[in-house]
Amino acid sequence: MRLSLRWAAHRYVFVVGVVLGLLGLVMVSLPLNGTRTTKPLNWHVSPAHKKLVQEHVLRVLEGRCRPGSTRQSLLARLPASGSVDQPFLWKDGPLPDHLFRDPPPFGFRGVRAKVDDLLKLLEHSDVAHQPGKTSAKCQRCVVVGNGGILRGLELGPLIDRFDTIIRLNSGPLGAFSVDVGNRTSIRMSYPEGTPLHWIDTDPHTLFVAVVYKSVDISWISAMINKLAVSLWDRLFFWQKVPQQIPLEPRRFRLLNPHVIRETALDLLRYPPPRPRLFGWDKNVPTLGVSALNLASLLCDEVSLAGFGYNLSQQGALLHYYDHLPMSAMLRQKMHNVDRETELLQNLVREGSVTDLTGGVHCSFCPS
Repeated sequence: MRLSLRWAAHRYVFVVGVVLGLLGLVMVSLPLNGTRTTKPLNWHVSPAHKKLVQEHVLRVLEGRCRPGSTRQSLLARLPASGSVDQPFLWKDGPLPDHLFRDPPPFGFRGVRAKVDDLLKLLEHSDVAHQPGKTSAKCQRCVVVGNGGILRGLELGPLIDRFDTIIRLNSGPLGAFSVDVGNRTSIRMSYPEGTPLHWIDTDPHTLFVAVVYKSVDISWISAMINKLAVSLWDRLFFWQKVPQQIPLEPRRFRLLNPHVIRETALDLLRYPPPRPRLFGWDKNVPTLGVSALNLASLLCDEVSLAGFGYNLSQQGALLHYYDHLPMSAMLRQKMHNVDRETELLQNLVREGSVTDLTGGVHCSFCPS
């Protein structure tokens, strides 16, 4: 009996190891971050096109701002009841039960205790300091994607003029700031996507944490408490994660998982989440589309920059900061790029959002 138990234990450890190894191989193959470079790439954009894009962005900035326009357009696509109205979660009372019906990233099923402990760390955050609708002035958000289409357009100074600037994952600034700007209102990310060395110098930057799995909550708590990530937790990340984020606790936010759920089920019309041995059923939205939905809750008008996957140009740059070609997107298995492109194109064409760089739908390009 003792030998059989020992054999069962060894077999369990072996199976878990194989599963984690396979999961690591799958996740590492996803081109979420790419091969980074520390220097800008040599990439040529014609002066005429650069001027066309810059004039388009300037028209957006100087045009009449339409209060509540983006959120109202999205609400027309959502069910009559149950839409998200709270972008971030706080410890200001018991969380509603519906937050715990689905697993991450659509909810917090199975991790209620972890979430409660994390929210205790956030309860003293500076709630007053929140980007977006904090004044009577009509607010404009820009969600800055990491697309290679940004390279060489020199939109940095114009991007910095938006009221709220949302950046995704580890998209770098520094040497690339001439194209993407220096200001960051929000950096929205998950552990594996967060820069290993913090890159935002804007003193008002907030870090918005997105939870995709249980261990992400432990990591967020460690970052707020300025603690090292445990060796055990590190086993469940598919690539190296930061050991610290040099921000005060009041600059952390926990994304309401229903922002992801609403994006997936209501805007993209994906099927409800269902358990699988490996990953998801291509029903997890990209961070970019989820950030658009978050921006609609924070600002009146939402613009996109650096968005669009043109898979017909497989040799084009996937990111503005590395050498990955567009064809690398063909290897990813988690996101439904075609469905997202269709949604974004519709939103741009109907005027719900503005595409500053024309990668989704170029309204300013010559016919």
